[in-house]
Amino acid sequence: MKEIESVSGNNNKGGNSSLKRIGNFIKEARVSREQSVEELASDLKIGSHQLKAIEEGNEEELPEKVFIKAMVRRISQKLKLDTEFIMNEFKTERQEIKIDEIVEEVAKKTNKNRQSRDLIPVGFWIFILISGLLGLIASSLIFNLFSDSSQNQTPKQELIKKTK
Repeated sequence: MKEIESVSGNNNKGGNSSLKRIGNFIKEARVSREQSVEELASDLKIGSHQLKAIEEGNEEELPEKVFIKAMVRRISQKLKLDTEFIMNEFKTERQEIKIDEIVEEVAKKTNKNRQSRDLIPVGFWIFILISGLLGLIASSLIFNLFSDSSQNQTPKQELIKKTK
């Protein structure tokens, strides 16, 4: 029991990776069957250092993921554990990574949208100001054109008086 408690303590400190959870299941099953690491490793024809690494969740000391999965499958079958459940634990880690990646991507997009929204009001007000100035200039030019032309022409009433 002391051996299991020490694994649980290490599991909480080192994070909660799928290999650590799987290693904890394997270690608990092995200890409950009163089998040593060397005995189980010998039965499975794998190195005892590899079995220890799996139980401790040390991926650095193990071969590639494909081989780790094969070893875990054989160990769980030998210990008569729920092999399907244990193999699904590997998938759980992949889903967590994808969720983390998605959350990071959404956060980046949100930050970009916020930055662009912050720039929109400044650009919008500059556009409104320039449009207003151009409108003012255009209206004053039009007003001046009509006021100049009305001074050069005589009103209709004056034309009527002159003709009579």
